[in-house]
Amino acid sequence: MSYPIYRPRRLRSNENIRRMVRETRLSPDDFIYPLFVTHGKGVKKEIGSMPGNYQQSVDNLVHDCDEIKGLGIPAVILFGIPEHKDEVGSEAYSDDGIVQRAIRAIKNKIPDLIVITDVCLCEYTSHGHCGLIKNGTVQNDATLELLAREALSHAKAGADMVAPSDMMDGRVGAIRKVLDTEGFHDVPIMAYAAKYASGFYGPFREAAESTPQFGDRRSYQMDPPNSREAIREVALDIEEGADIVMVKPALSYLDIIHQVKQTFNLPVAAYNVSGEFSMVKAGAKLGWIDGDRVMMEILTSIKRAGADMILTYHAKEAAVLLNK
Repeated sequence: MSYPIYRPRRLRSNENIRRMVRETRLSPDDFIYPLFVTHGKGVKKEIGSMPGNYQQSVDNLVHDCDEIKGLGIPAVILFGIPEHKDEVGSEAYSDDGIVQRAIRAIKNKIPDLIVITDVCLCEYTSHGHCGLIKNGTVQNDATLELLAREALSHAKAGADMVAPSDMMDGRVGAIRKVLDTEGFHDVPIMAYAAKYASGFYGPFREAAESTPQFGDRRSYQMDPPNSREAIREVALDIEEGADIVMVKPALSYLDIIHQVKQTFNLPVAAYNVSGEFSMVKAGAKLGWIDGDRVMMEILTSIKRAGADMILTYHAKEAAVLLNK
């Protein structure tokens, strides 16, 4: 059909018609809200580069989770800020670590909120890298045991799902093996399967206090120009037992999200990362953009590309708009 028989504007003429023919729909059900938990009591320290996000002690975190559940958001993902850091990231896999404490507190008060945990060492190591260091190099295979121990400690504390973000080769298989051996067959793994070495992580490193003390993470995170490699990475994680695969970041990698969705018959998550969030907040503060409108447009684009779930710092404010 062509003009004048077919006039596409007929189906855009008012909001109700636009709602009826809308192809992509966002819901609070799509969101996973990242949270940063730290030691102490009564702590709620705003993250300077991420307005509206905080490093919080467990007591305040539980209150925040109650609000999150009330907004219809089904899940949170926890990142821990340890009391002490060392070369091997000991608090990451301590039964009394800060994330382990937070899991128990949340599940005790809000048992039906899904608690996902980030499994990585970078927040806990004195050098800020995601694995053990030998001769200035991140050691892949030696790190796997510690990542598996961390995931197991989270499962024992009551985590509903674990999410390895380190990008060590073989870590999904190592985690799946230890979880199954210890009786946690029903704990899913959401793998950061295609995690790129991105410039969009800056604000997160302030939030999680995880900036590398030397070098960078390009030897283990993916090179941004590569897309075929992402498919190989996702395939490997699925073979090792991943239940959900993630693409990170989201906004500059919508093509990767789409390719992963089209290639694999598995739920796909996408991480709308800190730098993407902070750009929207900065632009809105300067009056250059309509922050709410741009936020919803970005989240819709991630869903339209194929993401089944979106990890986003916008989750609460987006849910408020969607619930109106």
